[in-house]
Amino acid sequence: QVYVAETATDKCANTLPTAASVGADLNGFAVQDACQQINKRLERFRMAKPEASFPELAMAAFLDRVDLSAHGFYKTPEVGYDFVSGKGKPFHYFSYGVACSEVEVDVLTGDFTILRSDLLHDVGSSLSPAIDVGQVEGGFVQGVGLFMLEEMLWMKNGHLFTKGPSTYKIPSANDVPIDFRVRLFDDAPNRRTVYSSKGVGEPPLNLATSVFFAAKDAVAAARAQNGADGPFRMDTPGTCERLRLACGDPLLRDFAPQDVLANGSW
Repeated sequence: QVYVAETATDKCANTLPTAASVGADLNGFAVQDACQQINKRLERFRMAKPEASFPELAMAAFLDRVDLSAHGFYKTPEVGYDFVSGKGKPFHYFSYGVACSEVEVDVLTGDFTILRSDLLHDVGSSLSPAIDVGQVEGGFVQGVGLFMLEEMLWMKNGHLFTKGPSTYKIPSANDVPIDFRVRLFDDAPNRRTVYSSKGVGEPPLNLATSVFFAAKDAVAAARAQNGADGPFRMDTPGTCERLRLACGDPLLRDFAPQDVLANGSW
C-alpha cells in the first residue's frame, strides 16, 4: 500500500549528507514530512467518510485526481556555530559512552593484546539494538586502529610511505578484544529525534582511547620496574614500536639514540 523510494538526486536534488551519524535523523524526519503532506491531502476524504479504510481513502483520492506521492525534506534545526566568536550550537544533541579496557603489553617486542573491553553507550531509544550494538563494536575497533595501529609516515622527498596494506596497518580480527562486552544505555530517550533515538557509528570510536591509556598504563608499570618513574609522553598511535621504546629499560638506554626515545619512533 505504501512504497518508499530510495533517496537519490532524482528524488531530492539537494539532500544533505548523512555525516556525523545522522542518517536515521535526517531520513526519518524526511519520511515524516512526506507522510504529513499526504495525510493533509487525505484529510477531507477522512472527514467525509470517517469509517473508510486506508485503501478506500487512497482510491477516493485517486479518483479525485489527488497527488498521492510526496517528496520529504528535513534539515537539522537550530544548529550553527561561529568559529570567530566561539558562539553557537554545533550539534543538535550529544551522545555519551564509557569504556574500560584491559591490555597486556609484551615489553620485549611492544606487541599488545586487548584482553577485555567493556562498553556502555547511549543511543537514546534504540531503533534496532542488534544493529546499534554492531555499530558500537565496529566504531570501537575502528578507534583501536586510529589510536593504536594506523601510523602515517612520509619519506624525505615528501612521498607518503604508508600507502598500502603492506605498510599501513588497519585492525584485523586479531585486534578485537578477546572478551568484548557491549551494552546500550537503558531508558535514555532523546526527544529531539524520530522514535527518541540517537545517532550511533562514529561516537563509539572515541571509546577506544581506553585501549591506548591502558597500554600506556602498562608501559608506566614497566618503566617503574626499570627505574624510570614519573610522567612521560607517548603519542598516538600507540604502535608496537612506540610501546617498546617507551618502556625505558637498560637495553634502550644503552643503544637507542635520545632523539628516538623522545619521539617514540626511529
